[in-house]
Amino acid sequence: MAGKLKDKTVLITGGGRGIGREIARALASEQAAIVLAARTEAELAETAEIVEAAGSQAHIVVTDMADLGSLAKLTSYINDELGRLDILINNAGVTLSSAIEDTDDAMYQKVMDINARAPYVLCRDLLGLIRKSESGYIINMSSVVGVKGYALQSAYGSSKHALRGMSMALAEELRDTNIRVHVICPGGTATEMVSSVRPDISLDDLIAPAEIAELIHYLVTHKGNAMVDELHIRRKTSAPWF
Repeated sequence: MAGKLKDKTVLITGGGRGIGREIARALASEQAAIVLAARTEAELAETAEIVEAAGSQAHIVVTDMADLGSLAKLTSYINDELGRLDILINNAGVTLSSAIEDTDDAMYQKVMDINARAPYVLCRDLLGLIRKSESGYIINMSSVVGVKGYALQSAYGSSKHALRGMSMALAEELRDTNIRVHVICPGGTATEMVSSVRPDISLDDLIAPAEIAELIHYLVTHKGNAMVDELHIRRKTSAPWF
């Protein structure tokens, strides 16, 4: 039986590790061509091996999400070399734990550039290709911090609220097209990024990246009349209904 994503092309940013790698693993069995974008080539190569071992094609594009020139090279590669994009997963992100008075302009700008501007640019510059797909998806990785406010998270929270707001507007723009826009808002997940800012939380209490990936797999392989705009995913030990 052919994979559910056979002949489709997927872009996963932050595809070298963590949630991005698990998304690639989850989609690899569906026979898609998977483009992996991140800064570290060695990590991308490891993910590519997982993808290809599962029977899908992997493309590596080393990309600095904070650099507009690097983003342009990524979009050019997809437009010119592949000529197709069905699923865009804006997963790459950085965090920052800092009091607002200790957060200088450069710190703030880096977080905003990677978490908010890069997804905006990729949505804008790849939308033409996604429109050509008979079944297009844009999935933007926000956060619980994009829904609630947390101390020491003013810059990070700003970026994730911005990404979520952009996604809501984009969904409205595309509501009568063949493209679905989804937002994922995870709580604490067992990644290096979360561990760096919340070393107080036991890994056993954190969401496994594979759990996030399984939900994304469901979204892009089941398309009926029911529509999921946003998924709020919390740790089972955290308070309900964030």
